[in-house]
Amino acid sequence: MGGDFGPPVTVPAALAALSRFPNLHIQLFGDAVRLRQQLGRQSHDRLDICHAPEEVTMADKPAQVLRSRRQSSMWLALEAVAAGRADGCVSAGNTGALMSMAKLQLKTLPGIERPALVAALPTHCGGRVHMLDLGANVDCSAETLFQFALMGHVKARLVEGIARPRVALLNVGAEEVKGTEEVRQAARMLGECRDLQYTGFIEGNDLFSGRADVIVCDGFVGNVCLKTGEGLTQFLVEELKGSLKPRWLGKLVLPLLLPGVAKLLKTMNPDQYNGASLLGLRAIVVKSHGNADIPAFVNAIGEAVVEVQRQVPARIKDQLEAALL
Repeated sequence: MGGDFGPPVTVPAALAALSRFPNLHIQLFGDAVRLRQQLGRQSHDRLDICHAPEEVTMADKPAQVLRSRRQSSMWLALEAVAAGRADGCVSAGNTGALMSMAKLQLKTLPGIERPALVAALPTHCGGRVHMLDLGANVDCSAETLFQFALMGHVKARLVEGIARPRVALLNVGAEEVKGTEEVRQAARMLGECRDLQYTGFIEGNDLFSGRADVIVCDGFVGNVCLKTGEGLTQFLVEELKGSLKPRWLGKLVLPLLLPGVAKLLKTMNPDQYNGASLLGLRAIVVKSHGNADIPAFVNAIGEAVVEVQRQVPARIKDQLEAALL
């Protein structure tokens, strides 16, 4: 029910995901009448409708929903995960509410204070960099940043298959004296940790350079970076389209540029990177962009499928015990 569009996106995305992943089973939580209307005559033996009489809006405050939205689609979906009736939850709804509900129902892993939102972003060398936190925690201590680094390290190992992921801290300069006390203290802690490959500070202009496999920052900085990157991407795409006008010029030039342009647009399209994981919980929760369209929401479901298959929470728990406990 969440996001900017609700069932017109989530229902067809669920059907598309079932076609892409033959072992997937989906439970759709929400207003059963609206969900069935969206399904129409379509049905699937691996799709269940689970009625939820309430929903969380984007305007709801996290503290409020914990008290008054116990019959919402978000709460009931997380409850199904907590009870073992589902392996993961995907939502495009209110981020603060999702984090608060997930933390209350699913609990954090031992040694983890706060979950972090992490997503994979493209690099110009063709790889991906995992960045966290992207908005779940706007203010972080050095210990929290250290925990984020360890979780990102494990995620990059599991998802990208990198034996020794390069971990960097996002900062306003590369020098050791730069940044807040929290960032500098986190750097000292990471430098003393033998369980990961800490490469030092990284600046904003190197986010997509491929110099790091994991980039760590607080949620305020991470969310601003993410939204700035998405806005710049949209600007460049529109400028590229505009440069092919008038139409007759586009017809002459486009065939010559088409392979490169298509590759560039695909790489820059943020939809293919949709689906940020709430790392640090005892189960899998994936947050989709609120404005995700059908293909983007399918990708968020796909992220949850991969994490279930690779048992990400359990593997993070195993890897963190030695370092944190």
